[in-house]
Amino acid sequence: MNSTASKDPLLQPFQLKHLRLKNRLMITSHEPAYPEDGMPKAKYRAYHVERAKAGIALTMTAGSAAVSRDSPPVFNNILAYKDEVVPWMRDLTDACHEHGAAVMIQITHLGRRTSWSKADWLPVVSPSHEREASHRAFPKKMEDWDIDRIISDYADAAERMHAAGVDGLELEAYGHLIDQFWSPSTNTLDAPFGGALENRVRFAMEVVRAIRKRVGPEFILGVRGVADEVRPGGISAEDGIGIARYLANSGMVDFLNIIRGHIDTDAGLTDVIPVQGMASAPHLDFAASLRDHVSVPIFHAAKIQDVNTARHAIASGKLDMVGMTRAHMADPHIMRKIMEGREDTIRPCVGGNFCLDRIYAGGEAYCIHNPSTGRELTLPHAIEPASAKRKVLIVGAGPAGLEAARVSAERGHAVTVLEAAPKPGGQIRLTAVSPRRREMLSIIDWRMARCEERGVTFRFNTLADEATVLAENPDVVIIATGGMPHTEVLQSGNEWVASTWDILSGEVAPGKNVLLFDDAGDHPALQAAEIIAKSGARLEIMTPDRSFAPEVMAMNLVPYMRSLQKLDVTFTVTFRLLSVERCAEGLKAVVGSDYGGVHKERIVDQVIVNHGTLPLDDLYFALKPHSSNLGAADYAALTALQAQTLRPNPSGTFQLFRIGDAVAARNTHAAVLDGLRLARVL
Repeated sequence: MNSTASKDPLLQPFQLKHLRLKNRLMITSHEPAYPEDGMPKAKYRAYHVERAKAGIALTMTAGSAAVSRDSPPVFNNILAYKDEVVPWMRDLTDACHEHGAAVMIQITHLGRRTSWSKADWLPVVSPSHEREASHRAFPKKMEDWDIDRIISDYADAAERMHAAGVDGLELEAYGHLIDQFWSPSTNTLDAPFGGALENRVRFAMEVVRAIRKRVGPEFILGVRGVADEVRPGGISAEDGIGIARYLANSGMVDFLNIIRGHIDTDAGLTDVIPVQGMASAPHLDFAASLRDHVSVPIFHAAKIQDVNTARHAIASGKLDMVGMTRAHMADPHIMRKIMEGREDTIRPCVGGNFCLDRIYAGGEAYCIHNPSTGRELTLPHAIEPASAKRKVLIVGAGPAGLEAARVSAERGHAVTVLEAAPKPGGQIRLTAVSPRRREMLSIIDWRMARCEERGVTFRFNTLADEATVLAENPDVVIIATGGMPHTEVLQSGNEWVASTWDILSGEVAPGKNVLLFDDAGDHPALQAAEIIAKSGARLEIMTPDRSFAPEVMAMNLVPYMRSLQKLDVTFTVTFRLLSVERCAEGLKAVVGSDYGGVHKERIVDQVIVNHGTLPLDDLYFALKPHSSNLGAADYAALTALQAQTLRPNPSGTFQLFRIGDAVAARNTHAAVLDGLRLARVL
């Protein structure tokens, strides 16, 4: 560490009770949905250890670990109510401790924020019968014996974590059961647990007291809690200050991790954890304001995605510890790069929220442009040098091609990229036309910077053909040419439709009365819809699906809906556009349904179709006979990170592969994963 770095506010240690945290960066509690059988096994451990190795001071696990059987996870969480969790958490903790990182865990009872149809099919409980919109369960209003047993469950879970050797634990108190007691909107109990604020705080205080009896006074215990729900009838900022004082003045709580907002709806959750296009660090000043009212340390995280913002939060005294959680999914080595003076090489979090939206859709959390996150065991972050230098030619400078170029160059190969457009980016550049998605360009900019560092040769405005490629005498050719919109999906009248790309690029101006048919369910439809609707047009967005924009997913959908619902837009689900024909009034769109028995007509002046892309694969098929592998990939070897050795055509002079949308229409993560996996084994 140089002398300048040693003065960096982020690199200063922080004393939390008896625990010395070596710097001010932390990963806040979150659940990437990596547990196996409810346990943090090898995959989960590897994820946290990677970040510990890079120098993070504190990594918090679980978001959150369930303390009771009637708090079944709605996605794959750690089960803290099982004794078998202890050795698994001990293994994880010991492994992180080896690298000097502290480890904590967040525990919770979800209350109404779950479903009775999960796990053991037990009734959902809450301090009222009020249903949560997101998870839809009508809860049982808690009885005294429910309160008693759940307090005991919290204490049992805390004792297990203490036995596992973690450095401390955090109680989750926003949207979950503890917060449901705090909020007047979700607590209709009578005294002693309902009514006045001191009664609504009683459950939390009883939980804290029970935990302290089990784990003693030295074990670190904090609360991640809401201090303002920002909704009528909920916890006010005044209530939040009062709750914080109760907790801090108890002498039993060692830190507060401050949240602002409510998470019982998709829109509320998105304001608490902002996505792409929303303000950075929107709650930082609010969290800092709690320092005027309590003496315990204040932690906070909410779209603090860049180092300068984090540094400001510490240098200005707003926070004691600053969380960069999604940022560490994009780049687990942030702290190492800070210490080495290489901040400019940090892979940026672009706020795409592919990570969180995936877990709420039942998947595992993956970063939109770092495929190694969550795959540490099978696809390590470190890139190994190749045993022999090869000449790699890549056609296409979108996310797939640039990732292949970056990794190939890092492994020591000589890399040339041919791109037909004047700039890199492919479909990402079209995506970034929308102001709220401009951050996506960082996916391209970061890769271009890494490629330039490694001497990759780029030739823009170059439409590669068979002769161009063969003249390069490459050892490996990677086709990453992407795709073009597929609009010929109607029974008739395909000639009368335009694509979402036409609208986004500005090649086609919006009409006045527009039907947008979307059966891909992804971002281009909604991006085009915003342009059309903001032009003053009347717009109907139609999908044959039973849910709207399923590939965009919950949190990313929120900003679109906030924009579109204010405009002249109609949303129609479960109907399919069959055909379009020219008529005296404009265009007649014939509409049917996959459910049958429906025939409707719309008269509009413009029809837009969003149906994914078809591969631009002419060059690939032209080159295929010249290749030694005839374009074939050994998938078993690819996924095992082993070399591609297929040689069905011994006379071929190069290996040929294609990746990304040049294969089939998918998404950015899939494109980057294709490029990474292939280039790692060349």
